Amino acid sequence: MVKLSDKLVQQTQAEAEDEAPARKAATKRSTTRKEPAKRPSASKPAKKATAGSGDGTSGGAGGKTGGSGRTGGSGGTGGSGRRKATASTAGKGAKGGQGGSAKSGRGGKGEEGQARWHEAKRAVREDVVAELAPRVGRAGLEPEDLEDEVTATVDRILQAKELRISVAERRAFVADVISDVLGYGALDELLADPDVTEVMCNDFDEIWVERDGIVERTDVAFSDRDQYRNVIQRIVSAVGRRVDESSPMVDARLPDGSRVNVIVPPLAVHGPCLTIRRFAEEPYTVTDLINFGSMSDDLAVVLEACVRGKLNVLVSGGTASGKTTLLNVLSRFIPEHERIITVEDAAELQLQQPHVVTLEARPANAEGRGEVPIRELVRNTLRMRPDRIVVGECRGGEALDMLQAMNTGHEGSLTTLHANTPRDALSRLEMLVLMAGVELPERAIREMIAAAVDVIVQVTRLPDGSRKVVSVQEIQGMEDRTIVLQELFAYEPDIDAQGRYRGNATPTGLRPKFLDKLKTHGVDIPAAVLRPETPRKRATTGRKR
Repeated sequence: MVKLSDKLVQQTQAEAEDEAPARKAATKRSTTRKEPAKRPSASKPAKKATAGSGDGTSGGAGGKTGGSGRTGGSGGTGGSGRRKATASTAGKGAKGGQGGSAKSGRGGKGEEGQARWHEAKRAVREDVVAELAPRVGRAGLEPEDLEDEVTATVDRILQAKELRISVAERRAFVADVISDVLGYGALDELLADPDVTEVMCNDFDEIWVERDGIVERTDVAFSDRDQYRNVIQRIVSAVGRRVDESSPMVDARLPDGSRVNVIVPPLAVHGPCLTIRRFAEEPYTVTDLINFGSMSDDLAVVLEACVRGKLNVLVSGGTASGKTTLLNVLSRFIPEHERIITVEDAAELQLQQPHVVTLEARPANAEGRGEVPIRELVRNTLRMRPDRIVVGECRGGEALDMLQAMNTGHEGSLTTLHANTPRDALSRLEMLVLMAGVELPERAIREMIAAAVDVIVQVTRLPDGSRKVVSVQEIQGMEDRTIVLQELFAYEPDIDAQGRYRGNATPTGLRPKFLDKLKTHGVDIPAAVLRPETPRKRATTGRKR
């Protein structure tokens, strides 16, 4: 590539100003012919000029578009030669000038220049983060003061490396570095979007999100795989976890309570996978679920009565159906004077009562020691004088300890379970009890379940992305070797022309057996909310918003 010296540029500019009238006529004729001008110094065949020949007014001084270079030449944009520019970064013309293209801001850099800047930016970022991160931790800088610190550090390192960038690029780069130091890189933009409920990173440049129940791919990406891995390590280390080849799977959480799952090679064949389940900054209330169409007003009255009346409630549903959200909503009905103990794999429940103790399971360390599973935590809660026990999810042998707690005076307990129907939930609960390693006959297990669990609430994620309570069933006891269920609320799908599911679960008209138990705790359900009538005014009795 041929570069013009500053002296030659100035000489060419002076000649162009002296011969402007003649050149204007030549430009008009050459534009009509549309013949490209050739320069002896070009290393490739000439291409068509986009706005004039090599002798046009845009060459040399770069006052208008057109001329001899594609992007700069001796000035101007468009022309027959390859990209040429002097060391100047702005030029004098409207689009091109002495120093080449003003668009690039770095002396007419082309695609090769952009690639070099990308590589340089990676190196600069590493240097800035390495220099700045320890200082930020010691100084305890506020976010508003951090930008000045990062800007000064970036300028110093860029000057040391003799790199020149535009003001806009520097501003974007500073924001990038701040995100690296204090945030989660490319994820910050997605985590700030209130409509995003799930973030799924399959690779550093392949990020998917769920909005309004619909999964879609984004154009957001990390700069490279190293930045992606650094963000993963920062997330898991913040909660005392680690992820590497010896421990390739981990569950963690973000400071806002969002659930995080990470799996890395060799288990993840194509690279690390990061999944973040987000929750609302302000926990949803029962009013929110009613407004979302997840349940009816009458059903909310019944569920509140079940919690206040100390019934043991099992929330059942598939993946991403809203089990944890519903469990959070139900927990808000627990009176504030009661002592609540929660047990979870990764703490994500957002209870609002003042007297709450949160317990979290711990995985084994690098030596394979120190593991504390949920089952041991559930057993420990029995010695902590709980009024309520809330288990985030039953996944294994802890189901046996949970049932024993429910059957030994710890009423009003809440938990969730993965299952597609209430009947499937019973079968899976029975299987989880067997996973405890205790040899119990089938009938004994079923009798324990029938005595412990009072109500099963089934939630489902429908094809349109909405989440609804589709069934509420009461366990009425045993009949021969079968647990008897009675459905109190059922949902009949009603699909409109746009494919959206309308309506809510409605009463079946059957009288639940637990009404007498509720009365012993001073809780009464209005008979109107259990009648299968449609439509009527929204009930408010028995529920506090």
